[in-house]
Amino acid sequence: MPVLLSGVRIRSSFVLMDVNNATLTVPHRKLLLHRGMVEPNRIRGEKCTRSDIVVNQGPTPPLPSGIPTYTVEIMNVCVSGCDISSIHLSCGWFSSAHLINPKIFRRLGYNECLVNDGKPLANGRTLSFKYANTFPYPLSVSSVVCD
Repeated sequence: MPVLLSGVRIRSSFVLMDVNNATLTVPHRKLLLHRGMVEPNRIRGEKCTRSDIVVNQGPTPPLPSGIPTYTVEIMNVCVSGCDISSIHLSCGWFSSAHLINPKIFRRLGYNECLVNDGKPLANGRTLSFKYANTFPYPLSVSSVVCD
């Protein structure tokens, strides 16, 4: 969970207060605070970057056969309100003993998985799926397209 100095989380937004007690409500996102809000990882006005997609995963109860399961959440946290499509993850030889809807997540080849069938993930939205394997796969964003 993000930690904010001088901020209070309210639902899916944050209310920030500066030294003059002015308030600003912004969408959830890791924020850097230094004399105002600074958007991280932006180069010359980029609309979005790979860091606007956050991937979290954690263990869940095993299948009846005893195979461990993991739930993955893929979130669009773009602070500029952008939708993001063609989300590709580095995923090794990802496989699952539990069927995953290929429109949600599928492996295209070694170390290349596609999210949401390449369609846009709207700002603030989260996709999730569960997979089963003897170990968790490291998943990280390799490329995105800003819509």
